[in-house]
Amino acid sequence: MTFQDLNLNTPLYNAIEDLGFVNPTPIQSKAFNIVASGKDVVGIAQTGTGKTFAYMLPILRHLKYSRQDNPRVLVLVPTRELVVQVVEEIEKLSKYINNRILGVYGGTNINTQKQAVAQGQDIIVATPGRLYDLAVSRVLQLKSIQKLVIDEVDVMLDLGFRHQLMNIFDILPERRQNIMFSATMTQDVDELITDFFISPTKVSIAVSGTPLENITQKRYNIPNFHTKVNLLENLLHNTNEFSRVLIFVAYKKMADRLFEKLEALFPGDTCVIHSNKTQNYRLRSIEQFGNGEHRILVATDVMARGLDIEDVSHVINFDTPEYPENYMHRIGRTGRAEKEGHALLFSTEKEQDSKDAIEALMAMRIALLPLPDEVEISKELIDEERLQIRERNNPTKRSLDDDVGPAFHEKKAKNKKENLGGSYRREIAKKYKKPKTRGDKNYNRRNKKRK
Repeated sequence: MTFQDLNLNTPLYNAIEDLGFVNPTPIQSKAFNIVASGKDVVGIAQTGTGKTFAYMLPILRHLKYSRQDNPRVLVLVPTRELVVQVVEEIEKLSKYINNRILGVYGGTNINTQKQAVAQGQDIIVATPGRLYDLAVSRVLQLKSIQKLVIDEVDVMLDLGFRHQLMNIFDILPERRQNIMFSATMTQDVDELITDFFISPTKVSIAVSGTPLENITQKRYNIPNFHTKVNLLENLLHNTNEFSRVLIFVAYKKMADRLFEKLEALFPGDTCVIHSNKTQNYRLRSIEQFGNGEHRILVATDVMARGLDIEDVSHVINFDTPEYPENYMHRIGRTGRAEKEGHALLFSTEKEQDSKDAIEALMAMRIALLPLPDEVEISKELIDEERLQIRERNNPTKRSLDDDVGPAFHEKKAKNKKENLGGSYRREIAKKYKKPKTRGDKNYNRRNKKRK
């Protein structure tokens, strides 16, 4: 099938031709007619298969020109970086279409975004938190939303956006089309679909958790952090093979720690991104990594969510993710658009259970490689790897049983009075026929009129 087989219009055909695309991916071809029909849709496809175009092509095909100020299409994504990326993808498809697109997210001046919203928009791409802030301020009116797209919904629920999603659903019009796309299907996602979707049509290109066939996966068993660094140094010296490397770690402190190590080993070749970095710093790191200015990018899972960076040669899981779905999102950064990709998994003895969970989700084994002979096995441990020794009979340390609990004492008589609020005040006024305080101006004004 080619894009010519889809029922697109001339502006979309011209935009796709400019992008050099000829054949739609399976999820794009299978989802087009279903999304265009106006029914609720749930799409499951591996990361890197073009899900953004899968829902935007039919939406743009039927989005008529309008001068109204309120948006008609709302796209919710979990991270700020993904907002920027989705806006760029929609703008590419809208090259020959007269529509207005705006991305809004936290970490930036909300007043600037309010001004942009007030100018009138057709499509809003947003993170849930900032969208709700704009809606509560009444600058953004959601009464005209016809299509709601939730991209990477499983990630939103993992990041704790469920409460904000519920609030957004409450202020959206009931008559709308719900479209959801994800790489994995979790129990939380299934419950969300049951509660808010109306008889959705499911479009599934692969079983949830199925990796792309063009990604080669290998793993190493490694005893500790410093040995992992030694192996990384050994691998990354091969600049031809490891031409653009994305390294995932478990948390922010580990990202900064690894960045310092790699920056010392490969000066000027490494950048880092995590949620404690400013928005400009994060976007700049992605841009520098994407244009080849930096060969190595160290990241937490904030980067594993739908971001599309071309020609990532390797994804290295420096830490084995606790949730197997995160592994799927991580390795999906390589092997995109049917190109060959490579994924490596580093696992310590403590991380073997997480590795087993990943293999169970994929229903396949990851090939184990031996450590190269030239890689030194370090005996030095970081704080998190050391055994926590509990000192016995130490008078300066309390045991958990001896921890001081919440204070409790009987209230004084004057503090036991019940606060009866406004009704108590009215009763006093009735009884004494005079204001409770000298400042009751309304009461004094009424009495003067009577006299």
